[in-house]
Amino acid sequence: MTSLELLAPAKNLECGMAAVNHGADAVYIGASQFGARAAVGNSTDDIRQLCQYAHCYGVRIYVTVNTILYDHELEATRRLLLDLQDAGADAILVQDMALLKLRNEEPGLRNMEFHASTQTDNRTAEKVRWLRDMGFSRVVLARELSVEEIAAIHREVPDVELEVFVHGALCVSYSGQCYASQYLLGRSANRGQCAQVCRMKFDLIDAEGKELIHQRHLLSLKDLNQSSHLEELIAAGATSFKIEGRLKDSTYVKNVVAAYSQRLDAIISRHPDRYCRASKGHCHYSFSPNLQKTFHRGYTNYFLHGRQQGISSPDTPKAIGEYVGTVKELRRDSFNVAGTAAFANGDGLCFLNAQRELEGFRINRAEGNRLYPQQMPPHLRPGMALYRNHDMELERLMSRTTSERKIPITMRLAATSDGFSLSAVSVASETITSVAPTVSMVAEHQQAEKPQRDNIVRQLSKLGGTPYECSGVELEDGFNYFIPSSLLSELRRQLVEQLMACSASEMKKTPKPMKTNESDRDNEPSYSIPYLYNISNRLAADFYGVKQPSAFELASPLSDGSLPLLMQCRYCLRYELGYCVKHGGKRPEWREPLYLRLSDGHRFRLEFDCKHCQMNVYAE
Repeated sequence: MTSLELLAPAKNLECGMAAVNHGADAVYIGASQFGARAAVGNSTDDIRQLCQYAHCYGVRIYVTVNTILYDHELEATRRLLLDLQDAGADAILVQDMALLKLRNEEPGLRNMEFHASTQTDNRTAEKVRWLRDMGFSRVVLARELSVEEIAAIHREVPDVELEVFVHGALCVSYSGQCYASQYLLGRSANRGQCAQVCRMKFDLIDAEGKELIHQRHLLSLKDLNQSSHLEELIAAGATSFKIEGRLKDSTYVKNVVAAYSQRLDAIISRHPDRYCRASKGHCHYSFSPNLQKTFHRGYTNYFLHGRQQGISSPDTPKAIGEYVGTVKELRRDSFNVAGTAAFANGDGLCFLNAQRELEGFRINRAEGNRLYPQQMPPHLRPGMALYRNHDMELERLMSRTTSERKIPITMRLAATSDGFSLSAVSVASETITSVAPTVSMVAEHQQAEKPQRDNIVRQLSKLGGTPYECSGVELEDGFNYFIPSSLLSELRRQLVEQLMACSASEMKKTPKPMKTNESDRDNEPSYSIPYLYNISNRLAADFYGVKQPSAFELASPLSDGSLPLLMQCRYCLRYELGYCVKHGGKRPEWREPLYLRLSDGHRFRLEFDCKHCQMNVYAE
């Protein structure tokens, strides 16, 4: 039986609890520091609360400590890891190999589970095998991999968990290998400070300085959506399905997690003998999840089935939202919409004007399909497509309780020699041991004068405010005792405490030991040039067997006279524009190399590595 894990993002405690309530099997969240989203840190106390809440459902909590570290931060990192372990974190997402050294040297961290973050650039079976041998129990694969490539990695390294991204924003560069933000603004993506250079506007110019394209978002990609392809990813060997979005709010988390949870449940219902969920409980939703209604830049399945056009979002890096119809007729202060969508006062709409620029506005009043904006958009024209990127009705709905997650349990009441016992069996997944705790109380046996079953069931079923719901009460044969309601309530209370304690104890795993001999280190994949190892401290340097840290300081040119490689991209602009001869495109009329140019004059040289089907972006 293969357990399937839906992994949800949380920018804070509220979002983490929302993810649990809406069907996540695991949640990843940033600690107070050293996470790859510097803008969203959480206290150890909040992480402790989230762990306590999640563990009742068998939901695991992963904490991101996946930036590269400097020497002066190593001691603080060691203390942070100890605090996170004490708080109940189930695993740590890691980029810097110094953390392996810290775990190996600190007795209190020996049992901590590490996952290799996508920031460690995990594209090949060779890299995944090496990470497994170094002590990682799971590897987060590069977003760019196809389903065939994932399957090949799983075939070659079947004994490591594979985590894949299934939804959310896409980086144009392989994660961990983007230095554009640091180069331009001194904000390192490997330090959690990405300035999203890939979402900026660029000109495309040729070797002669001719402008081919003017001010478009040429490196901005659509958002990932694999909701229709989960079964393919499962068959390929992926077992954890990750939703991007640690900067997103609870509305996004609720909607997207619920949508993917329902799809996983549907797959399991078709193959109950093959798959199960990695956590316990089922959700009762008060809304219908809809992936079109929350933040997205248009959707793509990226390279899941190989290279394809139309994966970029050159018009805008902002959320477009759901399509709601076309503009029909304009008046001085209003217009009407051809379509079936319903509108509400306060909705936010947007459209692409004649210059392909995104414009947005707010609806002041909606009367059916006639809309009265706060101010009529000057560039709105009949026939233009309209999108809703702020749905007031959805926001109102999602601000309330929208899901309840419950674990069904069967209770068994029996007489003992000196009183009564109450036990329960939870309907758990195959990967979580079912627990049957028993609580007992001393009490007098009084024969009942009339049937007691209805009252017993009523009292024991009062599980509101707990993670459990009563799916049945079993009484031993011949049970005919009178039991005061107060005693039944106390037995129920004690049983719930036992169930929750057992749930917490079921969460522990033993990590693979770290290898430390020189031959293992020497077998590290060697396709990267030195600074791409992202070494920035003495422990990482020692791990790789180098004398000095080689953090990318962005001297231009580098010591060997070459230009800094700022991005490595599977996305290819030449292919996207229809000029890849290798894949049947038109022969380019321009002279290469091509350059991207920002409005401030910064230029970046493009290299099209057709042998490896990769586009490289260099500082100029």
